[in-house]
Amino acid sequence: MNNKSVIRKYIFFDIIAALIVWLAFVVFRKTINDIPIIGNFGILIRNYDYFTSFISFPFYCLFVHYLTGFYLNLLNKAKINIILSTLVSSLVISFSVFFVLKLRDVTVSSQYFYFSLLVLAGLMFCVTFIFRSIIYSQVENNFKIKKWTINTIIIGTGENAIKIANELEKKQTKNTLAGFISSDQQLIVPKEKVLGNFTQLESIFENRHIDEAIIALDNADEQKLFKYINALYKFNIDIKFTPRLYEILTGSARINNLTSSPLVSITQLTMPDWEVSVKRFFDMLISAISLVLISPLFVFCMIRIKFDSKGPIFYFQERIGMHGKAFKIIKFRTMHQGAELGQPRLSSSTDERITNVGRILRKYRIDEFPQFFNILKGDMSLVGPRPERKFYITRIIEEAPYYCLTYKIRPGLTSWGPIKVGYADTIEKMIERLNYDIIYMENMSLLNDLKILIYTIEIIFKGKGI
Repeated sequence: MNNKSVIRKYIFFDIIAALIVWLAFVVFRKTINDIPIIGNFGILIRNYDYFTSFISFPFYCLFVHYLTGFYLNLLNKAKINIILSTLVSSLVISFSVFFVLKLRDVTVSSQYFYFSLLVLAGLMFCVTFIFRSIIYSQVENNFKIKKWTINTIIIGTGENAIKIANELEKKQTKNTLAGFISSDQQLIVPKEKVLGNFTQLESIFENRHIDEAIIALDNADEQKLFKYINALYKFNIDIKFTPRLYEILTGSARINNLTSSPLVSITQLTMPDWEVSVKRFFDMLISAISLVLISPLFVFCMIRIKFDSKGPIFYFQERIGMHGKAFKIIKFRTMHQGAELGQPRLSSSTDERITNVGRILRKYRIDEFPQFFNILKGDMSLVGPRPERKFYITRIIEEAPYYCLTYKIRPGLTSWGPIKVGYADTIEKMIERLNYDIIYMENMSLLNDLKILIYTIEIIFKGKGI
């Protein structure tokens, strides 16, 4: 099973559909306006506007499809989701195109205008959906005949594990049980299906191509549950666990299949797919615009840092981001060179290691601005939990094992946690900041992101960075 190949197939046929729709629509418009298409077919090419639109229209369609979130989680999309997504994108494309055409096009009559709009929307929906429906049927058939499958392991060997295993092996599911990972609980599952213990996860994932893990422990406490979750995140797979009473009462448990038990997904976002796509688009757009607008400030800061103290202008530091993967965060250097000497130390507003220029940069959060490059690269987002160093994450997990929940989204340039707590100069403050970030993640939305960005701008202009 290759999710990327499915995405490429959808994209390719969405382009084909857009080309067919636009060609058919051009022919329709020429016919309605009594222009002989067959005898003067060259008009379609000699007319610069139509030729340009024939090239640009498919890419515009792809852009709108992307913003609707269609290309996310394709293998798990239901038929009704494909219908609704296609309908929404078709309407958005049609209305936006006509908004532009109305400014440049001679309207024969209002009836003709609205009839043309209806024709374009109808063509867009029908042709696009036909191609998508064919691909969807192929994908579903591949799962049905087990040509494709979701290789699943179950963490646990007790009664809960055997119950989940029996449900996975039903024909209605896309999953194939790869085996069990033994825990310190009783062994009820067949011994030959036990792949190994938890210390052997690396080799098991390499050999079995695992796509999903379900933690099905009997009466697991929080420490043990998050111990397993922390270890699984780095494999970039779907992670689920059987709900306890708390998850059931708070609505965290989800029923994805009426024939199976409800499961709590650790990796599933609360934000809809279309908001996820729009969020990423604005991350890149705002970062690119910001880098252009503040480039004079960048040059000024670089000069001041260079003449203020010895050392490089930029400071690169390893942080842990989405899926628990390490990346290099980039900041303006605000401390004297060799400030830590190999031993991580938290900073405070009175830290003597901070340079004179660095203190100003921190006060107005200017030292964080180079992270726009991290955002463009895909390591970070504008809004999300602040990434920490592995050294401190290990210490945080001792008190707050749920830190791993932050791994399911990109870390952010700002978030609710830093706004409420500010610079965290103790582990206790880092945990407090984490708790605010967890609440943010459970209430992720574009509106909340906008509010957080407004609060952040206020902090910058008031110089409340330290």
